[in-house]
Amino acid sequence: MIMMRYVELIIFFIVIPLVLAIYLPPKAMYPVLSISTLLGLILLHFTKGFLWRNLLGKIHFVPVISLSLITFIFSSLLCWIILPERLWSIILTAPYMLIAIAILYPLLLVVPQELIYRVLFFERYGNLFKNQSHAVFVNAVLFSFAHLMYWHVVVWLATFIGSFIFSYAYLKPRGFVQTCALHSLAGVAIFASGLGWLFFSGGNLAQ
Repeated sequence: MIMMRYVELIIFFIVIPLVLAIYLPPKAMYPVLSISTLLGLILLHFTKGFLWRNLLGKIHFVPVISLSLITFIFSSLLCWIILPERLWSIILTAPYMLIAIAILYPLLLVVPQELIYRVLFFERYGNLFKNQSHAVFVNAVLFSFAHLMYWHVVVWLATFIGSFIFSYAYLKPRGFVQTCALHSLAGVAIFASGLGWLFFSGGNLAQ
């Protein structure tokens, strides 16, 4: 049983991102994420001790707004350094696109990612690690690895750091909704700064 959990972990969090990054086109990300989320939901349903109602919870707005503001400031600074032509470009030239991102990004990307990388990971595979801190660190590495397809160190570092914040928020009682809120607003802040260009398929500087 334990060995099977390790196999699942490797397939979900190493094999699938690696195949997506190396062998599949960027447009494959959404169907791959959708299928992975569906499989993850099935596994969660059969995970002993997991209760769907524990995903419900409140949003604490002060940390959400604080993180989004801090993210926007640092992302803007970094964008000004490495992508100056993109700085605040979406705000200035395509505000309606930013609104669309603010609506669709949480639904299409944040919720599926959090279901896989926080809920599935900690509820089904968390006990494979010697302690919670170890699990959180491995989760950060794997969440960063999930963004391998963008082939940019800034994306990898941002997702690595963000994963710690999202994981510790999730691990608090009924923290899933709070985690999704943190992830969503931080992501929108990155797109608003202009640095989100690196998160568009084909938008990174390595191509």
